[in-house]
Amino acid sequence: MTAIARPALLPLVPLYRLGLGLRELRLLIGLEPVRRLRWPVVSVGSLSAGGGGKTPMTIALARALSARGLRVDVLSRGYGRRGKAAARVHPDGTAEDFGDEPLLIAREAGVPVYVAAQRYEAGLLADAGHAPVIHLLDDGFQHRQLHRDVNILLLDANDLSAERLLPAGNLREPAAALHRANIIAIPAGDAAASLESNLRFRGWQGPVWRVHRRMEAPACKGRVAAFCGIARPEQFFAGLEASGLMLAARVAFPDHHRYTASDLDQVQASALAAGAEAIITTEKDRVRMGALSKRLAECLPLRTATLRAEIENEATAMEWLEDKIKAKK
Repeated sequence: MTAIARPALLPLVPLYRLGLGLRELRLLIGLEPVRRLRWPVVSVGSLSAGGGGKTPMTIALARALSARGLRVDVLSRGYGRRGKAAARVHPDGTAEDFGDEPLLIAREAGVPVYVAAQRYEAGLLADAGHAPVIHLLDDGFQHRQLHRDVNILLLDANDLSAERLLPAGNLREPAAALHRANIIAIPAGDAAASLESNLRFRGWQGPVWRVHRRMEAPACKGRVAAFCGIARPEQFFAGLEASGLMLAARVAFPDHHRYTASDLDQVQASALAAGAEAIITTEKDRVRMGALSKRLAECLPLRTATLRAEIENEATAMEWLEDKIKAKK
């Protein structure tokens, strides 16, 4: 059984569930209108809050569809950015301007990325180019104000276990919401067959993609200090150890943490006290640090670990997705 993340907040779960029900009603009767963009929208999202691998999956999809000769862009909220107006992400910009995830996607996927609190506004800016395109909606499963042609839901075993709704647990919606999806993507590995059987038992009849998530950790001699500000830091630390790195120190900050000089002084002090010979972090954290990363590099080598997503039988999956998009036109 999965432990409850915040048991003290259990009394608030019924209120959260009531809020979900009221929103469902607003969508049903049209009080919360669903708007359409000119070109097809493919959403990538999850049931849980943070750490589901949405950003690597969005990057993988953008690359795979582009490789098939399709024009692709990405629409994102731009969480944590300073501005509110819809904007196109400049890859050489900062996380303060565009948000860490949109900036990382723009750099890694090599496709246009647009940000706005309302993804419809980002889509209007993208549609202004007039050429046919596929919009990838990053972290869009709950952003239902924008019509999507295909819903891709990232799911793992915890989402179907005893884990609770927010704010006591990490689920944004009950597991029954999975039936809004067109595709379910699950982690590849030994538990994949069991998870897929569970989905079929729950009545899921659509396609199930198996996704390999691979951490590319840099080669480091000796012991290293690791730090991050992501939703599930323990997964990052475990991934580094599974890659063969020896962790001398671990420092975890809140998800989407905006780093200050004193934060990095704390990391540096922990690394030196533990006898580390290098410091390692995630791509998102490196993006969020911006120019402050030089502060760490002056003391010890600063390395970055990369998380990649690879879809099994990618060619077949992309052919199915392309046919689904064409059928929706």
